[in-house]
Amino acid sequence: MPEPLVAIVGRPNVGKSTLFNRLVGGRPAIVERRPGVTRDRLYGKVEWAGQTFRLVDTGGLEPRAAGEIPARVREQVLVAIAEADVVLLVLDAREGLTAADLEIAELVRRSNKPVVPVANKVDDFARGWFPAEFYDLGLGEPVPVSAAQGLNTGELLEAVVARLPAIAQAPSEDAAGPRVAVVGRPNVGKSSLVNALLGQERVVVTSVPGTTRDAVDTQLVRDGKTYTLIDTAGLRRKARIEETTERYAAARTLGAVARADVVLLVLEAPEGVTAQDKRIAGYVHRQGRAVVVLVNKWDLLPGGRGLEERYTATVRHELAFMAYVPVLPVSARTGYGLEAVLPTVDRVAEQYGRRVPTPDLNRVIGEALRVMPPPSVGTRRLKVYYASQGGRCPPLFVLFVNDPALATAGYLRYLENRLRESFGLEGTPVRFALRERPRGPGSS
Repeated sequence: MPEPLVAIVGRPNVGKSTLFNRLVGGRPAIVERRPGVTRDRLYGKVEWAGQTFRLVDTGGLEPRAAGEIPARVREQVLVAIAEADVVLLVLDAREGLTAADLEIAELVRRSNKPVVPVANKVDDFARGWFPAEFYDLGLGEPVPVSAAQGLNTGELLEAVVARLPAIAQAPSEDAAGPRVAVVGRPNVGKSSLVNALLGQERVVVTSVPGTTRDAVDTQLVRDGKTYTLIDTAGLRRKARIEETTERYAAARTLGAVARADVVLLVLEAPEGVTAQDKRIAGYVHRQGRAVVVLVNKWDLLPGGRGLEERYTATVRHELAFMAYVPVLPVSARTGYGLEAVLPTVDRVAEQYGRRVPTPDLNRVIGEALRVMPPPSVGTRRLKVYYASQGGRCPPLFVLFVNDPALATAGYLRYLENRLRESFGLEGTPVRFALRERPRGPGSS
């Protein structure tokens, strides 16, 4: 049985994300004093009194609002309520009961789920802390809290745990599988790809660029394997990042890359590789993450014999610093090529954590040195005495040499290519560390 799920719902700007962050710990959800910031469903884990449950933050419900995004947010909230075992209805103790609160309460009531009304933004617990009309909701006595100050959250958690079903043992860290961040420019189809892989609408998808603001974690189980998909906000050029929320979103995207094992870098087939695509790829490469390039919207290209080979060659040429990555043409709309994505992630994740036996490593390095000795630098030449693997994720190879200053970038690229030819290492960067070990009397 999976861990129970608790959903946080309410109208915009009542402090849902602040409460989510307070209960989960850290700051996994964007918080800004402007309604409508959270749009997707954000998941976290909470432990209290020896019990564990998942917590989901949702976008602010605006029952009377028109437009595409409010409608899609409403869909996401309804899905969260349907999935939930317990619902937290967050109210604003300063503003009192509103017509929107009444409509949302009726929506929650029809779900027949246990509900805990939460009166947030309580400043003084010594006096009357919430408007009496909150009882009119017919959902029982509200729990007063101050999410911003962390006051009375223990009582709230006690109320939640009392309403939870039996809790299954939390999965081990190993069972979580690889963390896969989906990154790219705005509107290249990242969320659509995540939804297509999941087979359901877990992430808001609209035709409006920049819809995704947070890095949204979603677990996917396929053929007995578990993956954590992290949908992220589109990364614009710095000069075009204007509003505070967009700066937060960009920071979250970069943070998602930092905690990922594999990055799915999404390009737009009709656009080709843009300057911003190269900037994003460069950041991912510098962070040392394994990469799979997905060329989305492949169905918009005219087709023809050899197109896939030519396009892949062009991508690798444009991203020459990461020519080691697999390139997959896909279409989130038609499903073309999607069956290859997760097997490629598996393959790349395995290479990312690859450990090469020391004898095999020294054999390949030795053969490479014999075939093409290092170039002379002045009157001296690099000598490599021994090699070992110093780390994984990504693979780090330590070369013990006479003088690290004699190692040229070109020669290290040559050694990297020989290692890739021998051991695969597809989709993962390779790092070298050079250690000086001069030959002299008594050295072995």
